[in-house]
Amino acid sequence: MKVGSHIESIGVKLPVKKVTSLSITENMKVVPPIKLELISGIKERNFCSGTEDAITLAVDAALDCLKYSSLVASDIEMIIYCGISKLDSELTYYYEPAISLLVKQSIGSEGALSFDVSNACAGMITGVHIANTYIESGIVSNCMVVSGEYISSTSKNAVLNMLTPTSLELASLTVGDAGTAIILESTTSETGFEVLDIKTLGQYSKLCTAKLSKKYPGAQMFTQMQKLHSISIDEAPQYVDKCLTEKGLKYSDIDVVIPHQTAKRAILSGTLKFREYFGYSPKEIVYNLEHNGNTASTTHFLALYGLLKEKKLKSDDRILLLALASGLVLGVVVFKPLGLIEKYG
Repeated sequence: MKVGSHIESIGVKLPVKKVTSLSITENMKVVPPIKLELISGIKERNFCSGTEDAITLAVDAALDCLKYSSLVASDIEMIIYCGISKLDSELTYYYEPAISLLVKQSIGSEGALSFDVSNACAGMITGVHIANTYIESGIVSNCMVVSGEYISSTSKNAVLNMLTPTSLELASLTVGDAGTAIILESTTSETGFEVLDIKTLGQYSKLCTAKLSKKYPGAQMFTQMQKLHSISIDEAPQYVDKCLTEKGLKYSDIDVVIPHQTAKRAILSGTLKFREYFGYSPKEIVYNLEHNGNTASTTHFLALYGLLKEKKLKSDDRILLLALASGLVLGVVVFKPLGLIEKYG
């Protein structure tokens, strides 16, 4: 029988500090003033403070994940860290050691293979793809995929830099910090992922770039928002259609879509584009931006965790995670939350 993988458990860690959109923009020198909550749909988001950072977010999310798992830390055979951020609480960038190594040491998974990957906001979807391949090949029987996104320095630095609403740093004002972790476990292909695909359109890589700032601690991000969104929603429907068709599925088979959480208007216009293309809209398009903002690579699993906690899913719901990330990266993951409902509901 062919082996696949499924999501065995999910964990989340959010920083304690809440920051409103109003508090971000009220002291900016931008003319005219930016109505951030109105244009983004984001009322508040979490920012790291004190000793919180990418590492603590990843470790705490991993521990939360284990709390819901039938596995213990010593059972974990592989750990993949997938965050964009590798910043500690002093905004020092960790090139070495790998964050995955720090996670496995902190949670007690000393025997696990570990490595880091990074693929912008599609990082965790990329990690799932890699982990599934290792499991299918029989190299490991389980894998923890984890990310800690401490990216709020891009927002703080944008506040200092921006002079006009058309600044390339506008998208930086939407970000929030978060950590998520999932454990994938081997299963029969019939109960595992139905679709798991990822695609990069490298010709658009310059539309969103981020780097460590030369002026301030932390990072800066530069995004051509309208162009990136336009290309993404033009490319995504036919890509999703192709991925589903290859696995004998249709978009009308999907019950819940969790898109990358960027801005409310972007999600609504993308939803309309998909409805026009497929002639159908799933019963729920998930939107959790209001209190979390754009949490980069953690966004899909933060949303999924919320749905499970709020008892909004059924075990036979077919869920589609849609990655739309800088790169330009498109990704599709389709599965049913078999075995998860009981753990969180």
